[in-house]
Amino acid sequence: MLIPRQTLAFDFKGAHFDLESAQDRKFLAWVFDQFLYGEVTGIQCGHWLFHAPHLNAATFLSKQAGEELSHVRKILRIFSILGEKPSPAHPAIRFMSTGMMGGSWGEHVTLEMALGEGLVLTAFYALADTLQHPELKRILESAITEEERHVTFGENETFKWLKSHPSERKLLLGLALFQVMALQKLKNFISRKLLSTGMAEHLVLSKFPEFYDHTIRQLEIRIEMLGLDSEKVLQSSSWSRWTLIASVPFRMFLGKLRRWSIDRPKLLTQTYLEDPTVLSEFTPVGPADRRPEEFGN
Repeated sequence: MLIPRQTLAFDFKGAHFDLESAQDRKFLAWVFDQFLYGEVTGIQCGHWLFHAPHLNAATFLSKQAGEELSHVRKILRIFSILGEKPSPAHPAIRFMSTGMMGGSWGEHVTLEMALGEGLVLTAFYALADTLQHPELKRILESAITEEERHVTFGENETFKWLKSHPSERKLLLGLALFQVMALQKLKNFISRKLLSTGMAEHLVLSKFPEFYDHTIRQLEIRIEMLGLDSEKVLQSSSWSRWTLIASVPFRMFLGKLRRWSIDRPKLLTQTYLEDPTVLSEFTPVGPADRRPEEFGN
């Protein structure tokens, strides 16, 4: 990954949740409500599997879909341990997970995998560091290993996409800024929730403002490292940000027009014979080198 775990993780100074506390269990259940919804959106891998640009991507997505849906069962196990029932996710999470579903392969790998799953990873690290229950930690660490692979794949595919589609850089950056806006809405909701439930002074949750700032900073660093912000919009005035955000609908329309008129993507069933995987792994074998059973009857 572009940002290693030791940098991406936030230092909670040894603070942890207490599963003996009903208040802690209810808050954790709310957190896992968000994760449960995000993992169920693993069904969207089916869409991208159909539109995968190369065999390596198709292979990865077929495995990812199984991993995401296996996370659903693992999170349900976490609810059982907490003694809580799953509830609907917050609108900001639903917007980021499905409302911002990409319209192109580049949007998918950048926004949903490199950036979106990078955010999930930051939260997984935080929970793994603040939960002492052995089974919960084991479940989270297993999910972390898989999410790290997803983020790395998204980062690598983003680099490839920007190399072949440099004109979409500003569109992807504008959409990333939409993610930041959704996160601000979520932050405001959590802050109000902590105050209303009397948990603002909780050993872990009292550090939420610092954790949020750390998460946003790491998101911005990842955006920069992906090469999305070549004009340093993130470091400029809010006017520049809003101008870029306002241009997103127009850029999305142009991108869709270009994809379906000039640069229409082809399915793997049309391109597989020229796919790098086929070309690199196929090795012609002469008759003298074949085993007898290869000739058939």
